[in-house]
Amino acid sequence: MLQVLAIIISYLLGSISFSLFAGKLLKGIDIRQHGSGNAGATNTLRILGTGPAIAVLALDVLKGIAAVWIGWWLGGDQVWTPLLCGIMVIIGHNWPIYFRFKGGKGIATTIGVLATLCFWPALIAGIFAILAIAITRYVSLGSLIFTALTPVFLLLSGTGPELFWTSLLIAAFAFYRHRTNIVKLVRKKESKLGKKGI
Repeated sequence: MLQVLAIIISYLLGSISFSLFAGKLLKGIDIRQHGSGNAGATNTLRILGTGPAIAVLALDVLKGIAAVWIGWWLGGDQVWTPLLCGIMVIIGHNWPIYFRFKGGKGIATTIGVLATLCFWPALIAGIFAILAIAITRYVSLGSLIFTALTPVFLLLSGTGPELFWTSLLIAAFAFYRHRTNIVKLVRKKESKLGKKGI
């Protein structure tokens, strides 16, 4: 029963959209109607500036960390509970019940989840992602690299199958949510970091 409660709490926690709150509070806007239309830290940077973007990024990461810990606290000895909580907090961010299931792409929350579940593989993947962003200024490319490489490094580290398959599912979420970005990247029409929104 506590395991089910942990999973539900994680989804509801993920559904809290800090970028939407920031847009309403600072400019009285729905951030999903501006810039890229995404409710996340990168679009917050484009529309609201650096300070709000850093705050949104940090809070979204903390959502992922908190959900995994909730899974550990309430999951007892169930291996799958923190993993499912990590998955559900990302689903909540991407498809929030409070905002008509139209949310962000879940990368900041994914960082929190994976860094908590598998710190070293996520860190190594994160270094590659940061390098890609620094070189190309494409945040979407770095996000895809991060989620794609984490399962690879987990596999190389010899971790258990539960965590590997969880990371693979999380990567699938990321690629699905970034499908339009992938098309833009291929066509060289993707917006670069630092480009202002409307």
